[in-house]
Amino acid sequence: MPFAQLNDVKLRYAVDGDRSRPALVLSNSLGTSLEMWDPQVARLSEHFYVIRYDTRGHGQSEVTPGPYSIAQLGGDVCGLLDHLGIGRAHFCGVSMGGITGMWLALHRPSRVDRLVLSNTAAYIGPHDNWTARAEAVRRDGVASIAPAVVSRWLTPEYALAHPEQVQSLIAMLGATPAEGYAANCIAVRDNDLRKQVSGIRAPTLVIAGSGDLPTPPADAQYLLSEIAHASYVELDAAHLSNQQQPEAFADTVIRFLLAD
Repeated sequence: MPFAQLNDVKLRYAVDGDRSRPALVLSNSLGTSLEMWDPQVARLSEHFYVIRYDTRGHGQSEVTPGPYSIAQLGGDVCGLLDHLGIGRAHFCGVSMGGITGMWLALHRPSRVDRLVLSNTAAYIGPHDNWTARAEAVRRDGVASIAPAVVSRWLTPEYALAHPEQVQSLIAMLGATPAEGYAANCIAVRDNDLRKQVSGIRAPTLVIAGSGDLPTPPADAQYLLSEIAHASYVELDAAHLSNQQQPEAFADTVIRFLLAD
């Protein structure tokens, strides 16, 4: 897969689909790589020029000195779009990727066409938990927390029936560089857009998981109440709804992005 050398970071990215179609950026959650979108790529690329990337400090993207900020991660998306010669794109992000999307829609609105915010929140607390998690992975590595974190990504019943998928997600999370993961924990910790999200003007779809513990439906409903003309879909899933409900997730995103 190719790499984009931006001002201060090298990002790994992948593109799928016809370049003549509308661009769609997919932004991964904390502790995952662009492969988290594998279940959706084939369907989405039938309609869009799909752009995936490893967030700074994740996957094969560069681990620059931390801590990071959401503004920094949003700037990386703009830099990647500039690298690809794309002025404006749809944006879909899960969890931390959704926060990045909110920042873009607020601070770089000319770059965002339609916005999909999945399993995310304007603020994900508590503050001290993120500090403790960053310290733990710096001390013991990301693999030390991987099973516990992944246990919140899928509902227990689904996880029990799909052990290979669980192990794949644990391996993906465990492979995340400790310093990159910790630096992104601080970005999430220090983010609070609750008083700003009402300023989002992009047409927005909010996707929640009925069994999502880190960002429960109440967080999604707050976004729905604050963002003008937003719409809402709740899937039978936990925190990574695109992994637990791959077909329904893709169908939901496609319907929204193609709607008149």
